[in-house]
Amino acid sequence: MKAMVGMVVSNKMQKSVVVAVDSLFRHPLYNRYVKRTNKLMAHDENNMCNIGDRVKLDPSRPLSKRKRWVVAEILKTARIYTPPSATSELSNEAK
Repeated sequence: MKAMVGMVVSNKMQKSVVVAVDSLFRHPLYNRYVKRTNKLMAHDENNMCNIGDRVKLDPSRPLSKRKRWVVAEILKTARIYTPPSATSELSNEAK
């Protein structure tokens, strides 16, 4: 197995994330490209990943029933949206 790159879909577990990995292949009968998405569970030791991050996964020994991957590195972090009301409350507290 080789390293895979995917997008973090869920980080609600402790030390675990769910990563969606897209693959593109040519259909043998219709000769068109088909996109498939696999959801893989991966081990995130320090809980560094957030939803929307692009990560690189390395294969590992079985860590649990469904967890066979480890987050090797975070390639790109996601921009986290903060509503304007939350930022104005923070600035009012500082005064």
